[in-house]
Amino acid sequence: MSTDHYFTAQPASPAEQRELTLTLAGREVTVRTAGGVFSPGGLDKGTAVLLQQAPPPPPAGTFLDLGCGWGPVALSLGLMSPAATVYAVDVNERALDLLRVNARRLGLANLHASQPGGIPEQVAFDLVWSNPPIRVGKAVLHQMLLHWLPRLAPGGAAYLVVQKNLGSDSLQRWLGEHLDGDQFGISRLVTDKGFRVLEVTRAR
Repeated sequence: MSTDHYFTAQPASPAEQRELTLTLAGREVTVRTAGGVFSPGGLDKGTAVLLQQAPPPPPAGTFLDLGCGWGPVALSLGLMSPAATVYAVDVNERALDLLRVNARRLGLANLHASQPGGIPEQVAFDLVWSNPPIRVGKAVLHQMLLHWLPRLAPGGAAYLVVQKNLGSDSLQRWLGEHLDGDQFGISRLVTDKGFRVLEVTRAR
């Protein structure tokens, strides 16, 4: 039995590539997914809530999809804001390869998929959308969020979708305790289908 997780860097399980037709950014698209990545069978419930409930992205700017998987969030951002630069990060190489294929198929030259270390440290983000990998454990999750959320540009915002019974409220409290309260605001934007969408904003 495979011990792969969707956060495995190089899954050993068979790729089992498949094509899915779904709606992203109000457009019917066909994308490629595979075994060994997060939610290969379609759009998971949390990501669907994030895409439905987060405010529309600005037409331009520098965006980040944190924990991109095969790419539904990054692809949506690229489709909605073709003038933006969209970075997508994941530790799973198979997921990144799939996202690159999907971006090419949709003509999204503005999308850049890479390992976390592939984004220059000086890049700041006007917008972050994420269905964060809760199951990596609190220590890894907290380290990840404290690395990326402070890279919000002045006036920027992040939207994180977290299942209520997987600790969304405790994560909201933790963010409030560990991000500079003079610089960052943390609030619950909405609750939908058992998920919270948390909003993190940076002062201008």
